[in-house]
Amino acid sequence: MKLIITTAAVLAALCLQPALALEQSAAVKVQTILKADTSWDGKPLAWPAGKAEVTGMVIEIAPGAETGWHLHTVPSFGMILEGELEVRLKDGSVKRLAPGQALAEVVNTLHNGRNVGSGPVKLVVFYAGATGSALTVKE
Repeated sequence: MKLIITTAAVLAALCLQPALALEQSAAVKVQTILKADTSWDGKPLAWPAGKAEVTGMVIEIAPGAETGWHLHTVPSFGMILEGELEVRLKDGSVKRLAPGQALAEVVNTLHNGRNVGSGPVKLVVFYAGATGSALTVKE
């Protein structure tokens, strides 16, 4: 637990200092795309126990294609690079995303992503997991 708190403090310090320095420069622009303490369905985010491991992926979904119903066991954060994505929950809740939009994905909640545009969807996703933890589980 002490290692997690120490690591979090170091990361916070590293993130704050460069952001302040970058914001003061006219040559470098900084835009916050996501700052969240809940997933998009309003549930609180919680970091998993274990040795921290971050996984980043670029995912491409063909026009009209779907991811299939699945869930993520760890917090994940995504940003749409190209295309239009619709994410649907079993309760009927829907989130639509366009290029440049980001979200904190739902955790342990079944959902399906569908490309609703005419071109491919490309998104970058980062999973904040623990070594050996499953990132995605199919229904």
